[in-house]
Amino acid sequence: MSFQTEYTFELPRGFVDEQGNLHRRGTMRLATAADEILPMRDQRVQQNPGYLTVILLARVITKLGDLKAVDTKTIERLFTADLAYLQNFYREINEMEKLTAPAICPKCDHEHEVDISFLSLMEEV
Repeated sequence: MSFQTEYTFELPRGFVDEQGNLHRRGTMRLATAADEILPMRDQRVQQNPGYLTVILLARVITKLGDLKAVDTKTIERLFTADLAYLQNFYREINEMEKLTAPAICPKCDHEHEVDISFLSLMEEV
């Protein structure tokens, strides 16, 4: 049995670099304790706690299209839809709890829980 530490993603809009190239596919690794703790020392986070997301994503995104590196400037330039997508994706791969919703079968009226986590939806594609 293998343990997966990296996950691929595709941005809904995509990152446009300075040359106008669009980058949509990337890889995100699982976060470590250091990934969540060390950015708390950064002055940008101390001045604006919302900046934690930018630093955290820059640390865990290992690849984005053909870019040589992903840094905070890259994350800052993402479209808001892509930032929201990556925040949700980060939670999905790092949290152990499955995201479920109540559902009712339209044919038999059976009530049950449905796994609606992003990764489970990707497995069906």
